[in-house]
Amino acid sequence: MRYVMRPSRLDEILLYNKKFIENKEYEQYETTKNPDKKMVILSCMDTRLTELLPKAMNIKNGDAKIIKNAGATIMHPFGSIIRSLIVAVYEFDAKDVIVVGHYGCGMSNLDTNSLINKMLSRGISKDTLSTVYNCGIEIDKWLHGFDSVEDSIIESVNAIQNHPLMPKDVNVYGLIIDPHTGKIEAISR
Repeated sequence: MRYVMRPSRLDEILLYNKKFIENKEYEQYETTKNPDKKMVILSCMDTRLTELLPKAMNIKNGDAKIIKNAGATIMHPFGSIIRSLIVAVYEFDAKDVIVVGHYGCGMSNLDTNSLINKMLSRGISKDTLSTVYNCGIEIDKWLHGFDSVEDSIIESVNAIQNHPLMPKDVNVYGLIIDPHTGKIEAISR
């Protein structure tokens, strides 16, 4: 039996990218690093939102800074999400911060015990988990997510609005999008 090696995902990306560059397809995306619409969006990393969210919000390349994480949540007042928002406001002149959650989010009622068991089954040792716990990180709480998408959006909006380094002249909004239709509702204005 002869084994045929399939190209890796990386090989596929690099091959596609070579053609992308050769055909100058990048030209349609040329813009500056400053958001034309002076906004920064924090949204969930859900794959259904990759193209739907910008289309539903009339956002094109160059219009906004877009930050994605699991659940569109602020986990720490001085973590990387707040840091990115602060940089977008001060360095790139964003005037509006928009937090966009979605219905059916995987972070809603996430079963952290199941997730930890998946870590163990993929080779993360119990000793490693103990070390993390001993460093003050309660993994089950850190991974938990939230019980209500709406409440989570409001919590993130409040964390941004009340942050000591966020200027009061920045508008912070909370939205929820339907990942099937793209319908957007304002949760917090």
